[in-house]
Amino acid sequence: MRGVGRASAAITIVNALSTGLGCALGIGLYARAEVTVRLTRKLHRPTLEIPPEVRTPLVEEALRSGLNRFFPSVPCDASLALTSEIPVAKGLKSSSAVACAVLSAVGQAARADVPPIEIARISADVSRQTGVSATGALDDALAGLTSGFVVTDNERGTLLRESPADHAWEVALFVPPTPHRPSPEWTSAFRARSGEGSRAADEAREGRWWSAMDRNTELVESVMGYDYADLRERLRQAGALASGVSGLGPALACVAPRERVAELLELLPADGGERLRVALSAASDLRAERSP
Repeated sequence: MRGVGRASAAITIVNALSTGLGCALGIGLYARAEVTVRLTRKLHRPTLEIPPEVRTPLVEEALRSGLNRFFPSVPCDASLALTSEIPVAKGLKSSSAVACAVLSAVGQAARADVPPIEIARISADVSRQTGVSATGALDDALAGLTSGFVVTDNERGTLLRESPADHAWEVALFVPPTPHRPSPEWTSAFRARSGEGSRAADEAREGRWWSAMDRNTELVESVMGYDYADLRERLRQAGALASGVSGLGPALACVAPRERVAELLELLPADGGERLRVALSAASDLRAERSP
């Protein structure tokens, strides 16, 4: 039995570390997983065939959790092929996208009709179990499986709001080479600033996406020590709807009407990182492949 899963990167509107409430928007960089499940005759712990170059605790746990959920008490082994075009540990939700792609592929191999929120909840469990995310990043996972804005309560595992995004918008990304440290290391620092995080979360729940993004990035920059304020002001004056640190950074994401993005890319630093122009993710792209 073969299944294919796909999930996208996302950018942060509100980081969930302060309050447990997060908001994210999917963008058009993707992780793709192909899983082959082979039934066996004897009940045993599944043998997982994962290429060493992509075998991480998160990938292994996602595959094992998918088998436990979609093939319960069924003797089986599994092999995985995995690719991702998402920069790793830069705040663009690469871990959530990979976990969701793997879980979606296992679900498809089982011919299970699984709603995105369920895949996202399993991904959140995997992220917590492997120490990748302090909150589980339910918002990031769900944004990578759907199209548009999502607001979630990561502590309760619930979706609070889902809204479409205008696909006339695109994203300009600045991606420095230095990765961020795992989010559990920053939990206490963000929780100490929960009042500021609450205001950003409230704005996201009201659909005030750009005000929420600006307020959130002021908090993240203060805690993490980034200095993007002057750059963000130049981007705003040049037509950006909003810009901010995505996740824990160091990536900076700028959302703007498509016709302004080329100019905004020129304002991003030409050295010390990569500049990318990315569309928003589309539901048709996330469902682009189906197992035969």
